[in-house]
Amino acid sequence: MSRPTRVSTIRRHLVEGGLVDLELGEATQKAGHPAQHETDGFSARQHIDDTRTLLVIVGAYGPDWFTTMREVRHRLEQPYVKCHVDGEAPGLADNELLVRWATSAELQARKAAQEARQAPLKARLRQGEAQQRAEEERQSRERVGQFGLF
Repeated sequence: MSRPTRVSTIRRHLVEGGLVDLELGEATQKAGHPAQHETDGFSARQHIDDTRTLLVIVGAYGPDWFTTMREVRHRLEQPYVKCHVDGEAPGLADNELLVRWATSAELQARKAAQEARQAPLKARLRQGEAQQRAEEERQSRERVGQFGLF
């Protein structure tokens, strides 16, 4: 059983991330029509799933609601926020995401995937640093006049 996810906590994380809370009522959220709102932003409401766990549904609204939805997902899946975002849960509208706290296994898998994506870049950086050190050492020996000895 997952730990309860409070709507106030999710709202705080999103607002601190620079997103606008439209504070729409639950009836307006369930009515749909995300593009009818003039301002890009989000709105959140509590939801209880089949296992009686408290979750949050976050909806993206405004003319560019799809971008807002990507920003919501990106913000909530940061390592310091530690949420799991599901856009494929049954009963969700196209502009809604189901949010819950991530499990330890999900966080470890996310960290491993990030490290795998960064591995080639880190290897290139290490190689570049090694080449730079070797060049600096060679230039240092030339300056001292010991180029012929090595």
